[in-house]
Amino acid sequence: MTNRYDETDHESYERPRRRTRPRTKDRPSYDDAVDAVVITVDRGRFTLLLDGHRVMAMKSRPLGRKGVVVGDRVRVVGDVSGRDGSLARIVEVHPRTTTLRRTADDDDPVERVIVCNADQLVVVAALADPEPRPRLIDRALVAAYAAGMSPLLCLTKADLTDPEPLLRTYRSLGVPWVVTQRGDDLTEVRAALAGRTSVLIGHSGVGKSTLVNALVPEAHREVGHVNAVTGRGRHTSTSAYMLPLPDEAGWIIDTPGIRSFGLAHVEPERLIEAFPDLDEMTEECPRGCSHGRNEPECGLDDAMAAGEADPDRVDSFRRLLAARERSQDD
Repeated sequence: MTNRYDETDHESYERPRRRTRPRTKDRPSYDDAVDAVVITVDRGRFTLLLDGHRVMAMKSRPLGRKGVVVGDRVRVVGDVSGRDGSLARIVEVHPRTTTLRRTADDDDPVERVIVCNADQLVVVAALADPEPRPRLIDRALVAAYAAGMSPLLCLTKADLTDPEPLLRTYRSLGVPWVVTQRGDDLTEVRAALAGRTSVLIGHSGVGKSTLVNALVPEAHREVGHVNAVTGRGRHTSTSAYMLPLPDEAGWIIDTPGIRSFGLAHVEPERLIEAFPDLDEMTEECPRGCSHGRNEPECGLDDAMAAGEADPDRVDSFRRLLAARERSQDD
């Protein structure tokens, strides 16, 4: 039997509970609802951007446990003036184009949605102070491919060390990159972000907030420092925040620094699909083949033996695949 309503239809949440009588048979139409975008979430309150001004809102009860996150396109009713003390209600969430998820650990079945409707994942990594952590970069790339997002590697603090050794690791994957340093011209970075909705992730202390402040001067994101003893940064951002780039050049979403990136929600077959040239070579693989290094009769090994696959690219893909399986701690 086909359900009459889909999960994004507000009417599907209006059914009365057991042993209760509806006050009316008329379902709300919300014809007066207007569109907005969620730019930050704080303790059950949502800040929306609507026609160029900010509106505070809460989630309407009929939405139940349906999550609303930064990047969501929503429909709201009520007081949308944005005046102090005003509060609107989110009554519907539009279907999402992409959803960036992570889990706390690799064996954690609970997925946590970071942001949605972003089309580019910018992995921000410092070349030094703190030292880069390739495992987190690998895991972020896996999450980007699984979400259908384009990855971009942004290497900061290039004034402290040469970026080439780290870039060499990702060149075979075809991951685009930009390199920055304090006080540097950001023309290349702006070009990579133009016309896109980009979410920035990375460890604390890698320079995300510094980069955001340079791109959007009025953002005033708090900048942290790296602990000289532990080599780790201090969390400065406490929640994801979506900001428009100047001159309507796109959007960026700053996120709190992360120290783990569980991938329990990513299946190996989803990862290989992000590499169409390699995926084509696995059509004759045995059922259940994960395409890892120790898989017998894997099509990737046959393709390399026949000179049809780039060994460096296959090795890089298998490194990402291994990142999905092994412990995420450095």
